[in-house]
Amino acid sequence: MDQTATLRQAVAIRTPDRVVRVVAVTSGKGGVGKTNVTANLAVALAHLGRRVMVLDADVGLGNLDILLGLAPPYSLADVLSGQRRLRDVLFPGPGGISVLPAGCGFQNLTALSDHQIRELQSEMDELQDETDVLLIDTGAGIGRNVTSFATMAQDIIVVATPEPTSLTDAYALMKVLSTQYGERRFRLLVSMTRTATDGRDVYQKLSLVAERFLHISIDYLGSIPYDPRLTEAVCQQRPLVELYPQSKAAQAFLGLAHDLAQWPLPESPKGGLQFFWRSLLRKDEPT
Repeated sequence: MDQTATLRQAVAIRTPDRVVRVVAVTSGKGGVGKTNVTANLAVALAHLGRRVMVLDADVGLGNLDILLGLAPPYSLADVLSGQRRLRDVLFPGPGGISVLPAGCGFQNLTALSDHQIRELQSEMDELQDETDVLLIDTGAGIGRNVTSFATMAQDIIVVATPEPTSLTDAYALMKVLSTQYGERRFRLLVSMTRTATDGRDVYQKLSLVAERFLHISIDYLGSIPYDPRLTEAVCQQRPLVELYPQSKAAQAFLGLAHDLAQWPLPESPKGGLQFFWRSLLRKDEPT
C-alpha cells in the first residue's frame, strides 16, 4: 500500500463522524479576485451560522489580512518554530471568522521533529469541534504550494474571469491537477462579469475543452458581477458583504455561501481537518 493510501486509511479510522468541510479557493493567474472571493465567502458563511477558519496559504505573498484590515502578530511560522501554540496564532476576523496566516511557515515543515508533529496534530484535532468550514486561500498559478493545498481539500473552487488569458490559465491549472494529481472534479466561479451571460459563456468554453481532453467534471457555481462597490470595500479594508450587503456582488457572495452550505459532504476520506493537517505535515516527504 502506497503512502497516500496508508495516510487516507489512517485518517478514515481516526476522523470523527462530524467532518469539517475543507475548500480550496484557487486560480490559474493573479488578479482575478480570488482573495476577495475567499474573504467575502468566509464572512457570508459566518452570517449563515457556520464557524469558519481561513488559511492564508499564499506563502510570501498573502494579503488576506490586509484585505480584512487585520494585523496578526503571529503566523504559522511561529507555531512551527515552537514559539506559539496553534490556537494563539488564530486571529479573529470580521463576522466571527478565524484567520490563520501562513507566513513562511510551510517552508519549515521538513525540520519538525516527530514530537512537534504529534503536538501540532493534537492541537488541530482540538479545533475539529470548533470549525465547520476551512477555506484555503491558495496562491495563483501551478506552483507546488498551489497544487499541494488544492489537493488536500474536498472541494476545489477555480476562480476565473472572462478574459482569454484567465481562461487559458484556469485550464492549465485544472490540467496539472487532473493529470499529475488525479483530481477529477472542479467547481468554477467566474468573477468580474459584465453581463448576465458572461459567466455561463466562460463555463461552456472551459467545460467543453476540459471534458474532451482532460476527462474531468466542472460544476458551474455562478458568477460575481463587476461591482465598483467592491473596490470601495477593498480601499476601506472591509468585507463587501458587511460594508455594502445589498450590492450586486455582495448578494452574489451570499448566494454562493448559501449554496456551499448545502453541498453534501463527500464519502471519500479525502478532506476534513485531520486529513488536511496530516497531509500538510507530510507534503514534503519523499513518496
